[in-house]
Amino acid sequence: MSFAASRLKPVKPSASAWVSQAAKEAKARGEDVIDLGLGEPDFDTPDHIKEAAHQAALRGETKYPPTNGTLAMRRAVVDKFKRENDLDYALDEVIVSNGAKQVLFNTFMATLEPGDEVLLCAPYFGQYKDIVLILGGVPVPLECPAEAGFLLKPDQLRDAITPRTRWLLLNQPSNPSGAVYSDAQIAALGDVLADHDRVLVLSDEIYEHILFDGRMFRSFAALCPGLKDRTLTVNGVSKAYAMTGWRIGYGAGHKDLIAAMTKVQSQISSGACSIAQAAAAAALNGPQDDVRNFCRAFEARRDLVVARVAKIPGLTLDAPGGAFYGLIGCAGLIGAKTPQGETLATDTDVTAYLLKAAGVAAVPGSAYDLSPFFRISTAASEEVLSTAMDRIARAVGDLKGLNP
Repeated sequence: MSFAASRLKPVKPSASAWVSQAAKEAKARGEDVIDLGLGEPDFDTPDHIKEAAHQAALRGETKYPPTNGTLAMRRAVVDKFKRENDLDYALDEVIVSNGAKQVLFNTFMATLEPGDEVLLCAPYFGQYKDIVLILGGVPVPLECPAEAGFLLKPDQLRDAITPRTRWLLLNQPSNPSGAVYSDAQIAALGDVLADHDRVLVLSDEIYEHILFDGRMFRSFAALCPGLKDRTLTVNGVSKAYAMTGWRIGYGAGHKDLIAAMTKVQSQISSGACSIAQAAAAAALNGPQDDVRNFCRAFEARRDLVVARVAKIPGLTLDAPGGAFYGLIGCAGLIGAKTPQGETLATDTDVTAYLLKAAGVAAVPGSAYDLSPFFRISTAASEEVLSTAMDRIARAVGDLKGLNP
């Protein structure tokens, strides 16, 4: 007997969550495992944010919140976009949800008709594809290889657009590659989209504050003002403020789109947690010193991993421009044999080998529609990352038949 609807058949569980769960189970068996599968900052939520939640509870802000977000939180979002992104939004052009992932779900449920296409830049966050599939859309991966900096090119976008194309989903800095577009590159994509009125843009900017090498972030809608009404800008507090468990994301776009998304949210979850919204408003409105300190730490961790990978035969990693991941090329390991005589035929085999032989949990590139790579999170401490890289180096050194 099957209880699952047919629309769930092509949907896979989150690869990073699955890897993290496998690591937890291994630890429960007494195995020494370093989990680099889940993208979660190891920092604690700043104290002033936690105190804001505490005070909100004491004030009695514990009732049902408005479906589209509390007034204080939506004002904080409006102010944030004006202050940091040079974008003007009205209060009815903002929605607050249970994490950025729910903003994505609301968006596609509110707008996709069966067969509508969503263009995805591979490698991409795996849930993009699965959410589109659940809602009857057609995910269209556009391969953006390492040789292209993991970036979508204008001609590639132009060739991919069809009468069924409904959305282009851009994520920068990217999970999993850390790729960042220049202002000119974003503007060039906008020039292509200007000729296709039906195509909407979802700009996932959740990692905007985690940028390296002096880069400055510019929102898609600010760089392409003619497309602002066709753009949904998605963000949240999980990554920049170390608030993954608070589950607050937000989106801003045309008021009719936000109204449709709010209608969807009203039938799924209603408003996000009122106390968590008070904390998120304090994060956006308050001092940003912790955000900058976190970013400096992430950059140092990136530098450590890039330097260590460069010394391991068969692995490659160009320095990511942002986010806290390393999408490590492992083409040189494909075809190699383990000490037990097993052949590593795919990047999934590589990650299985690293978990078994090195005690390091990583996510295969196939989860992001680009192989052969594996992703590690660099959101762990330098000590943990150094130990993990030592283990990976030893495990790779034990392989036979490398093709560096």
